[in-house]
Amino acid sequence: MKIIKNVLFYITMLCIPSISFAEEIVGIDQKIDQFFTTYFGWFASTIFYGIKIEDGVTFPLIVGWLLVAAIVFTFYFGFIQFRKVGLALDIVRGKFSNPEKKEPGEVSHFQALTTALSGTVGLGNIAGVGVAIAIGGAGATFWMIVCGLFGMASKFTECTLGVKYRNENPDGTVSGGPMYYLSKAFKEKGHAKIGRILAIGFAIMTIFAALGAGNMFQGNQANAMIVQTFGVDAGYGWVTGIIFAILVAGVIIGGMPSIGSVTSKLVPFMATLYLGMAVIVLISHYDQIGAAFEQIFIGAFTGAGVAGGFIGALIQGLKRATFSNEAGVGSAAIAHSAVKTKEPITEGFVSLLEPFIDTVVICTMTALVIIISGMNTGELSGVTLTAAAFSETSFIFEYILALAVIMFAFSTMISWSYYGLKAWTYLFGEGKTTEIVYKGIFCLFVIVGTSISFSAVIDFSDAAMFAMSIFNIIGLYYLMPIVKEELKSFIARVDSGEIKKYK
Repeated sequence: MKIIKNVLFYITMLCIPSISFAEEIVGIDQKIDQFFTTYFGWFASTIFYGIKIEDGVTFPLIVGWLLVAAIVFTFYFGFIQFRKVGLALDIVRGKFSNPEKKEPGEVSHFQALTTALSGTVGLGNIAGVGVAIAIGGAGATFWMIVCGLFGMASKFTECTLGVKYRNENPDGTVSGGPMYYLSKAFKEKGHAKIGRILAIGFAIMTIFAALGAGNMFQGNQANAMIVQTFGVDAGYGWVTGIIFAILVAGVIIGGMPSIGSVTSKLVPFMATLYLGMAVIVLISHYDQIGAAFEQIFIGAFTGAGVAGGFIGALIQGLKRATFSNEAGVGSAAIAHSAVKTKEPITEGFVSLLEPFIDTVVICTMTALVIIISGMNTGELSGVTLTAAAFSETSFIFEYILALAVIMFAFSTMISWSYYGLKAWTYLFGEGKTTEIVYKGIFCLFVIVGTSISFSAVIDFSDAAMFAMSIFNIIGLYYLMPIVKEELKSFIARVDSGEIKKYK
């Protein structure tokens, strides 16, 4: 705990001069960059340590860890993500919600889904896909899709447990997520110490991931898009950071109901805007879609011209898909825990829709646009590659994409602020003062993210998110029989008519 506090304090002190003394911003940026490189370089290299395939190509063990888990859950639950899609859609539309009965929780099934989606449908779909294709080639797209389909089962497992073992506070608020089901469920089974260790480890990594992947990465790429689109001096990223920080603070102060209200309106709009733009590009180049899919499938197994061959495509596809949909990471279980329901399994069904929407649909659309544009052979990467690809069809798309990136970044920030908050209060206790301290730190990190280099941000973000999955998946393996019992009970009651539709 002391190390975390020292780290947060040191970075906070570095942030303050960037606000007060604009003339020293360049020097401050360099100090922050150096700090992340020095103190978190070892962290990233440890998390990504893997098996050496050939010179320059290493298969990260964590990639295999996530994929194997997703496959195990898929088979264990009998391909639940494909068999019960109709039921999942009925639940998210509120057909199983009794309008006359007040359920414990803070948000509806739809709001919980959009909140979790706002944390995943973001720059991972835009910048992340650009990174995957730039490094792993078109074939990385295939492995993103595979990871997304199997990852649906991971989401189903963790979000069911998130609701089952959540804490319902006296004021009506809810606290849930892996840190709660790891500690409480393991205690039920007589392994309280192990559960506590896993829960604390997960909570610590969640705070780091919230400040990295859910905060700095978002601000960093949003600022990069603003610089590229509007020609703003890159040295004024801190100004973008301050504006974002003010907007984020305005929403997160209201807690989960406020976040759910904003995301339920923002996510459908920004997803429609982005997908609509992608559809226009694809229709304009309909004759190239077949060739694009051919590149995806051939590149997935041959990877011609890509370092490491198909292994390079596999690694990049799985890494970026996991960063995008977060299946197995455990973050979405925190948002879904706030749903209004007494049936934990219902939220498991709702959550399995996320990786399909996020990775299979949106990431694939982004990849097709990049491949069709032919821009994936140059030096561009991340959000700049995606922007250049859209601009090949029409210059106006560059400005629409800039708007989409800003909205994606903002929605992801407010969702991840909630994830980090629940991890923070788990470690340091519930209370207004505790929450204010965390929210203040979170907003300061928004400013940090817009001011430091992309490589420092993405390495730190990846490492923290994948570290979360280590603690989470250990718990999921041990607790998945509990989810199966919940599933059997719910399906039996639906089939018997005990649980019925209300709409």
